[in-house]
Amino acid sequence: MKPFWSRYPAYLRPRRPQWGLALRVTIGALLALAAAQALHLRLPLWAVLTAIIVTQLSVGRSVKIAFDYLVGTIGGAIYGGAITILVPHHSELALLGVLALAVAPLALLAAVKPSLNVATVTAIIVLLVPTMTPVAPLDSAIDRVLEVAVGSLSGLLVSFFVLPSRAQALALAAAARALDLMAVALGELLAGLTRGLDNDALHRLQDGIGASLVTLNEIGDEAEHERATGLSRGPDIGPLIRTLLRLRHDLVMVGRAVAAPLPRALQDRLGPSLESFRAAATLHLAASAAALRDRGPPPPLRAVIAALDAYAAEIAKVRGDGLTREFSGEQAERFFALGFALEQLSQNFRDLEMRVTEWARPGAAVADTPPVS
Repeated sequence: MKPFWSRYPAYLRPRRPQWGLALRVTIGALLALAAAQALHLRLPLWAVLTAIIVTQLSVGRSVKIAFDYLVGTIGGAIYGGAITILVPHHSELALLGVLALAVAPLALLAAVKPSLNVATVTAIIVLLVPTMTPVAPLDSAIDRVLEVAVGSLSGLLVSFFVLPSRAQALALAAAARALDLMAVALGELLAGLTRGLDNDALHRLQDGIGASLVTLNEIGDEAEHERATGLSRGPDIGPLIRTLLRLRHDLVMVGRAVAAPLPRALQDRLGPSLESFRAAATLHLAASAAALRDRGPPPPLRAVIAALDAYAAEIAKVRGDGLTREFSGEQAERFFALGFALEQLSQNFRDLEMRVTEWARPGAAVADTPPVS
């Protein structure tokens, strides 16, 4: 068997962000506990839990979570402390009433603005801790804020300095993953015009593309937060996300157009040009994915354009020979829908070329794609 270190790239490198997150969470928890003990905080548990919550996969998300957590904690501590001090609750029934008074408004606030849901938890802690331990309500509120502040600071320090992971890089990786899946899906769809479709496999591919785009959209929000706060530089991730969404819609249109194989006569006439376009388009998508990962320039479009022009020329010959007159209404609809979908796909390839160019590092070598065989 190969030694572990020789197998590291295949087993661990694809999961490097996840390994980095696990390390950051561990160090953040230890740092928060050490700081809480050094400051003699009453409940170091909350500092540790806050550090774990704040330490996220990307720096941008860590900053956002820390800000929301601190704002919610301060608001909940102020409200909970005020209720605890101003409203008497010496009996169990009175305590139930005060608890309802503390929870209801903050629960409504959390329902309207979920990022502040920690305010409800903080108010409950500030209210109930004095009933279980000998501590004044004001001291309970101050302790809670200090514990969250120590945990947030610990999580942010670890996020910034221990294997920091930028949301921008994660977003580009997610976009590249979506393009790779689109390349496979497009190849399967166009091949289905001559040999039929494996619908289960195509559904899995489409689901994978959808999941990748959902992930990209979530990370894109974090990347924009990083950019807005000056934590990272680069173009807006939004145009890239919108281009990928349009490409996915193109694949849906192609899928509807290739629900059944072409008639045999058209397979013989259009098969070679469709195969050339399939090879050029899937290669272009895969090369664009690699360019995004490496922050390199986009691959040239000439092979895709040439293949589409050849297909359009063959379509004109087929129509001139009258082969489309024998189509049923459904076959004609799918046939012309396919041409429209491929044209839309080509236009969005041009948009993709611009998006990849925006993300290319300055001075990157001009990319080239191997000839389509």
